[in-house]
Amino acid sequence: MQELVKLADELYEQIDDGEVPRVRIPTRTKNNVEYDDESGVWVYGDSQSTRSAASVSGARKLLRLAYVLDFIHDQVDEGRSSTLRELYYLSEGWGDAQFNSQDESDRLVEDLEIVSDVRRERFRMRPEEDGATVIGPVRIREQTRRGEREIHCQEDVGEGGYQIPTDVDTVEFLQNDSEFVLAVETGGMRDRLVENGFDEEYGALVVHLKGQPARSTRRLIKRLHNEQDLPVAVFTDSDPWSYRIFGSVAYGSIKSAHLSKHLATPEAEFVGIQPSDIVDYDLPTDPLGDSDINALENELDDPRFDTPYWKEQIELQLDIDKKAEQQSLASRGLDFVTESYLPERLGEMGYL
Repeated sequence: MQELVKLADELYEQIDDGEVPRVRIPTRTKNNVEYDDESGVWVYGDSQSTRSAASVSGARKLLRLAYVLDFIHDQVDEGRSSTLRELYYLSEGWGDAQFNSQDESDRLVEDLEIVSDVRRERFRMRPEEDGATVIGPVRIREQTRRGEREIHCQEDVGEGGYQIPTDVDTVEFLQNDSEFVLAVETGGMRDRLVENGFDEEYGALVVHLKGQPARSTRRLIKRLHNEQDLPVAVFTDSDPWSYRIFGSVAYGSIKSAHLSKHLATPEAEFVGIQPSDIVDYDLPTDPLGDSDINALENELDDPRFDTPYWKEQIELQLDIDKKAEQQSLASRGLDFVTESYLPERLGEMGYL
């Protein structure tokens, strides 16, 4: 709240001093996003742009900013929350400040995150998508509308697991008997691991990524690593888009570079299906499409994948012209993934 009021105060002081009000924020283009070798995550560079009321378009952007600041201030003060979609529709009553599309309102909320260095979850702004789930030997306490509640993420939940809340910082870790976090891309593989009791046998805290993981999911993984000292392994399909899912968990994404320090876990390791597994296990595959090939070639130039391991695997995949899903391991039996594949891979990596 202090950061939001500070921003409003700065605008007011500019107007009071007879200046044209303006706000400076990092330039949000791909050219101004760089990979920071020291922290191992994506961050914004030094280039900045100015939102100024010197033009009609700029004045309208600052007007919208003022309305959104007021709205967030009131909802936080009242202990309420809203979705990004609701904010867009709410603006229909704001006259000249009305948004033309939800992309505009979403972008403004992201601008506020950048200039205030406060995540939108602290603004009590929620996305539309459902939360992912986690199951494993950890007891947590979370704040809800009905007060605090304690949950053991194995004993007190069904097969579906504990649903990760939008604001993970309301969760307190009370007891942790997990050995490591296993972040899983697909729901089918997550269900196979749970049904086979992988979480119980190996002390795994299984986190379902639901494809490209939501911010709350990545925030939970980072907190588990930093606060509970849990190593993190990411288990995905074998294709360029799945490698980027791993990259978003480990290094952050270009779109949310301003949040990398809150969401990215550079120490996370890849335990997904490797192109070499396709060859070694003769897994069922699909041919690479043109978009797959282009994505793999781009990843060869991506600093996140600038290691001998990744270059070897990506070049092998381009050579064999194949991709495979996690579920392709079922060709060797439903229990192969939990009895052989993961124990062997995780054992080699020092997790087991």
